[in-house]
Amino acid sequence: MSDFSEKRVQQQIRNFERALDGYEGNEPFARYLTTFFKMNKQMGSKDRKWTSRLCYNYFRLGKGAKQLSQQKRLIIAEYLCETESPFVALFEPEWNIARPLKDKLSFLKEQDLLQVSDVFPFKDDLSIAIDQDDFIHSQFLQPDLFIRVKRGKEKFVKAIFESEGISYQFISEQTVALPNGTSLQRFRDLDGVIEVQDLSSQRTLDFMDASPKENWWDACAASGGKALLFLDKHPNTNLLVSDVRMSILRNLDERFERAGIKDYRKKIVDLTKDTTPILGAELFDGIILDAPCTGSGTWGRSPENINYFNARKINEFASLQKEIAKNVSQHLKVGKPLIYITCSVFGKENEEVIAYIQKELGYALESYQVLKGYYEKADSMFVARLIKL
Repeated sequence: MSDFSEKRVQQQIRNFERALDGYEGNEPFARYLTTFFKMNKQMGSKDRKWTSRLCYNYFRLGKGAKQLSQQKRLIIAEYLCETESPFVALFEPEWNIARPLKDKLSFLKEQDLLQVSDVFPFKDDLSIAIDQDDFIHSQFLQPDLFIRVKRGKEKFVKAIFESEGISYQFISEQTVALPNGTSLQRFRDLDGVIEVQDLSSQRTLDFMDASPKENWWDACAASGGKALLFLDKHPNTNLLVSDVRMSILRNLDERFERAGIKDYRKKIVDLTKDTTPILGAELFDGIILDAPCTGSGTWGRSPENINYFNARKINEFASLQKEIAKNVSQHLKVGKPLIYITCSVFGKENEEVIAYIQKELGYALESYQVLKGYYEKADSMFVARLIKL
């Protein structure tokens, strides 16, 4: 980065400021940024890359150092998130950017520039199993890109990655970690062979035991990530997928087609309302409830959410999750499992909801786990297996 002149640094800061000033937090920043770049076609690929980096690093400060100017906060963000930065080198040349993250945070605290507790001001709402400091520190690290490989295709995928010089690591037989930003779209031979899916999301499969010919329901299927995961392990089950949005189910159809899956049922179901008009008295041998949630366990990938999040949403989602659990529960056979999943790290959406399911809906808790993705450059999630009594 020694070729970065002061003029070029200042230009990148102006690009950053223009991008940030137009964002209002009402859509994912990645989507906004795509539109911003289309409207600013004079920006080259390097400019786009730097603007993305600066904005995302800036968001990782969350609500910390609000007393400082935007530019000063940007320099602090670069210092915390990177090991080399022309911005830090220009404005704070005495700061040792190569030191460990914990040392950097201690240094900034000593300089009265940043209190770590301000970065993520919702720590009192975290699930009791979350290691607060480690989780907050992880917000300064970009998670890896994880893929799931179709069973039997592991050697094929490995051969492609090695022939193309792509850095990869098999976490398990079917789970591969790649550097974030790795482009896979150009490998048409991998269509239907791999699925982009976070490590923690893949690990929820451990809670989904099923027998051949059983009838299962993925109640909040969205674009089908959990359904594909489930069917890869249990291809001889009968699966119903549902979502309230037809457009999302069309995306699911496309993914299923690429994966060669044709034998499944699909329905539009609003889980916030009585589901019997659509499902009647149908009962299932297992239900996967990947519930709508704050998504707080994924904020390492979308750090803009920390900046725009209001804590009242935690209670709103918890109430929604309980209502949905009550509605889907009437379609589960006695003695069969409800798999409750969120990508949240908040106790009210996790432990408190499964306590409600046990007490109010008549379930026994068989097992649960807080998936601490922040130790593995992955998302953090919650999963529980409850048995209907």
